[in-house]
Amino acid sequence: MTPRDSRFDDWLTSLEQRHLENFTFSEVAKALRALSSTYVERRHKLAEGAALATAGKRSAFALFYGPLHYLLLSHIVRRLPGALSNKATLIDLGCGTGAAGSAWAAACERPPRVIGVDCNGWALGEAAATYRWFGVSAETRRLNLEKGDGTAKLLPVPVSASVLAAFTLNELGDRAREALLPTLLERAKRGSQILIVEPIAGGVARWWDRWRREIEDAGGRSDEWRVRAELPAIVAKLDRAVRLDHRELTGRSLWMPGPLT
Repeated sequence: MTPRDSRFDDWLTSLEQRHLENFTFSEVAKALRALSSTYVERRHKLAEGAALATAGKRSAFALFYGPLHYLLLSHIVRRLPGALSNKATLIDLGCGTGAAGSAWAAACERPPRVIGVDCNGWALGEAAATYRWFGVSAETRRLNLEKGDGTAKLLPVPVSASVLAAFTLNELGDRAREALLPTLLERAKRGSQILIVEPIAGGVARWWDRWRREIEDAGGRSDEWRVRAELPAIVAKLDRAVRLDHRELTGRSLWMPGPLT
């Protein structure tokens, strides 16, 4: 497992201070149970914003899933060939609290400028704070990929950039998600790096196998990750409280280093 640094620990401390100011631990754990149920049993509600629909769920997401995403992405980008190359810009699509984008940027010797994109105003505020904690130069932009305008608006930035979609595409409706695939493939051909990360569970992403075939056919690669993790204290406590088990972090990725043939 990739070692944590002091910035990560300081970030966790700040999250605890902010998100446990208005909620007790028991209230956050209860909200985390509801949030986990949404991901497992009511996924059709995700495109409507159900995951962040209440203040309790937002705090649970920030305190629990944000750190898990950071730890997993830190591991992945250090092991994908070329992922730490010096791209000037990183587009963090569906950035959420900015944890995954910060993990990639912070792992680079020369961190790229990050553009965090999300449709949720609260998430963009959290992302801006997260980027600051990790010393990442960043801006946030509000864009609803679900409306299908993501393809036309994959941001007016240099084509040779990195694009991250971590735990994002599976929360989109089929039409919006499929509209992104040709755009991502085209960007990769023209020099962008593309990294897609999602949970391993097959039923969660029925679209995955077709995307994997298209990306591998274009010269990309797919991987599954299982990483033993020493969880931060607050994350481990929440994990036990809701009877989850994240001592092993898992995920799968599609990686296009760009340019592709």
